[in-house]
Amino acid sequence: MPATVIVGLQWGDEGKGKATDVLAEHVGYVVRYQGGDNAGHTIVLGREVFKLHLVPSGVLSPHIVPLIGPGVVVNPATLIRELDGLVARGVDVSRVRVARAAHVILPYHVALDRASEARLGHEGIGTTHRGIGPAYADRALRVGIRMEDLLDPAALRRGLERVVPDANAQLAHLGDPGEPFLVEALLETAVGWGERLRPHIADTTAIVQDALRAGEHVLLEGAQGTLLDLDHGSYPFVTSSSPVAGGACTGGGVGPLQVTEVIGVMKAYTTRVGSGPYPTELHGPIGEGIAARGHEFGTTTGRRRRVGWFDAVPLRHAVDVNSASGIVLNKLDILSGLDDVLLCVAYEIDGARVERWPASAAEVARARPIYERFPGWPEEIHEARTPDDLPPNARAYVRALEALAGTPIRLVSVGPERMQTVALDGRPLGAGRPGPGSAADRAAPGPATGPAAR
Repeated sequence: MPATVIVGLQWGDEGKGKATDVLAEHVGYVVRYQGGDNAGHTIVLGREVFKLHLVPSGVLSPHIVPLIGPGVVVNPATLIRELDGLVARGVDVSRVRVARAAHVILPYHVALDRASEARLGHEGIGTTHRGIGPAYADRALRVGIRMEDLLDPAALRRGLERVVPDANAQLAHLGDPGEPFLVEALLETAVGWGERLRPHIADTTAIVQDALRAGEHVLLEGAQGTLLDLDHGSYPFVTSSSPVAGGACTGGGVGPLQVTEVIGVMKAYTTRVGSGPYPTELHGPIGEGIAARGHEFGTTTGRRRRVGWFDAVPLRHAVDVNSASGIVLNKLDILSGLDDVLLCVAYEIDGARVERWPASAAEVARARPIYERFPGWPEEIHEARTPDDLPPNARAYVRALEALAGTPIRLVSVGPERMQTVALDGRPLGAGRPGPGSAADRAAPGPATGPAAR
C-alpha cells in the first residue's frame, strides 16, 4: 500500500488533526514527521476534546500504530505527560513508538529559546518558547542528544559534557539571569525519562518500511504549515523544520516514490500566530467575530491567532511545492452569517499586480491584497452532509477556492466533530482498514495500558 501525506497549506492551525482523524479509519499507521510540542492538534469526539502536541492524532483509533518519526524534536517531559493524560482518559497508548533517532529537547534549549526572543524584543520571530529552534540547531551542529542516548547513560553523559558548557556560555552572552545548567542534574533527569519511555523507543523507519512491504497504508502528518517552512516560507518568520510534503520523506522514513497521495489542508479563511507579514489580516469587528466563532486560540500557547481573509496567492505556491493531489477545506461554517466574503486573488506590490508568492518576506510586507467579493450565506451549515446541503453561495465560494488552487477540494468540514464533514467527489481518502493479524497488530506488541479509545 502507498503512503499518504497530510500537509498544511497555510501558516499552520489548518485543522490537520481533524483531517488525520477522518482519514484514520482507512490506515494502519500514522506518523508525525517534523516539529515538536510547539504544534497542537485538536480532535473533537462527541463531547470530548483531545489536544495533542507530540502523539500522532491516530492514537484515538485503536487499530492504528502511532509513530513519532526521526524528524521530530521531542521534549520527553511533554511526551510523558501526554501519554499519561491519554491513559487517564481511557486511551490505549501501548502502540505509540518514538524514533531512536529523534532529537531531544532539553531544559537549556527552552532557556535559549526564551533568552533569544527576549533579546530580540519586538523584532523577535514569535516562537512558542518550547526550545524547538535551539534543538534543531544542535542537530545541525551534530551535538544534539537523541532519544537512543536516553537509554545509554555513558553516551548521554559524554553528550551533555560536550554541549552544556557551550549552552551556558550562550545563555550568559544573551543575559539570561538563571543559574547555569549542571551536567549531573540533567543526566539524572534524562535517564529517568529514558526509563519511562524505554517501551516506546524504537526504529520507526524500519517499522514504516515493514508496514509498507506488508501492504499497509501509512499516513504521515506534519505540524505547522507550508508558509512556515524553513525553505519555502516567509523567512525568517518560519519554523525550524520542513512541514512540506518533502519533509515527510526525510522526517518520516519513506522514499519519494512511496508517497502516492498528498492531502493539503486549509481553512476557509486564514490565521497566523507570531510575527511576520500577513497581507489579508483583518483588524476590526469582522476579524474579531471570525476569531471568536472559530475559537482561534493556539492549542499550544493559548495565544489569540491573527485572522484574515483567504489568500489564494500563497495557496498556489503551497499546492505546487507539495504536489497536493487533493484538499480538505476546514471551518467553512465559521463564515456563515457574513454579508460578504472577500477572497484575495492577487497582490499589488510597488504598483505591479503579482499573482505568485514572493520569495522575500520584505516583498510580502509591501503587498496590498486585491480582492474578489462573494455574497455570504446566512444559513448555519453544521448539519450539512452532502454537497446539496450547502447553500448555493457557500458552494460558489468553495468552487472559487478550488479553481484558484487548481486541485480538487475533496472534503469540506462544517463543524469540529468527525461526522461534520461533506465529501464533494465521492472518492474515498484511503484504501481500507487493516484487518486482524495485519502488520498493525504485529509491529508494536504489548499489553494495553488502558481500554480502547472510544
